[in-house]
Amino acid sequence: MRRTSTSLLAALTCFGALGASFHAGATEGGIGRPITGMQIAPYAGIVPPTSDWIVSLNTIYYEGSVSASKTLPIAGKVTVGLDYTVSYTLINAVKTWGITAGGWNFATSFGVPVQYTDVSSFHGLLPNDHGTQFADVFFSPVVAGYHLTKLDHVALSVQIYAPTGAYSPDRLANAGQNTWTFTPTIAYTHLFPAANIEFSLNYGLEFYTRNGATQYHNAPVSVLDVLALKRFAGGWGVGIIGGYIQQVGNDTGGIAQLTGGAQGHAVGIGPMVTWTGKIDRTPVAATLRWVNEFNVSNRPKGNAVQLTVNATFQ
Repeated sequence: MRRTSTSLLAALTCFGALGASFHAGATEGGIGRPITGMQIAPYAGIVPPTSDWIVSLNTIYYEGSVSASKTLPIAGKVTVGLDYTVSYTLINAVKTWGITAGGWNFATSFGVPVQYTDVSSFHGLLPNDHGTQFADVFFSPVVAGYHLTKLDHVALSVQIYAPTGAYSPDRLANAGQNTWTFTPTIAYTHLFPAANIEFSLNYGLEFYTRNGATQYHNAPVSVLDVLALKRFAGGWGVGIIGGYIQQVGNDTGGIAQLTGGAQGHAVGIGPMVTWTGKIDRTPVAATLRWVNEFNVSNRPKGNAVQLTVNATFQ
């Protein structure tokens, strides 16, 4: 496949943002893996054919709340009315293999996150809790990208979270989930070169193992993110991003039956700004987005801001 140097640079630098995920959602404690609109990056469906290291720093700041009319299972109890403030920072590395086989290209991704979590109760039913802790490490052993045409691209992967983060069944503020999570994921990108516009989507279905400390088993979570991005001269771009999260089925085990399974969903939308270029001779890219959540049930409802900065080492 032939690309211009500009589009290849953008694909390399933006690809480093893939795999960034956040810890707020439906499921036990009102806490899960995804947050609305945060799982997608520009050129999501393109795996570059080169052999490079792409290193990214990805920070998400989220403020949200669960209304006093909704019950959630947390810290081994059922409660209502919670406020969440979370700052999640992920250092992520992607290694592109430099292999092209029948139109396929490949990469591997690995990330180490740190999370600050503050959880407080509307009515003081539970003691407030906060802390800065290592969260669960993330990796995708193989990301396989296929070039359907010069303008249509798809990437397949299984994203995995390991239960390495700090966790206590008695705490409100946990950075770790105490579960393995496996997310088969497909990403697609279509390019409109005449207008310098991109459309991308990312869809994953998260499967959780049982929490051995509480016997709580989160139901699968369906996560869809989409973006449309217009690029301009000078490396700048502006666009819109949206996301839809839907828990598939009800949670089971532990105290899940007391909350009706805590099945939840959320929709969010917001703007994004991107920049690609070089610092010295190093290709770099940055993406800033804001997503406002609405039409939310059995999840925190709020706003998220994400800043991602990537550098490619050839």
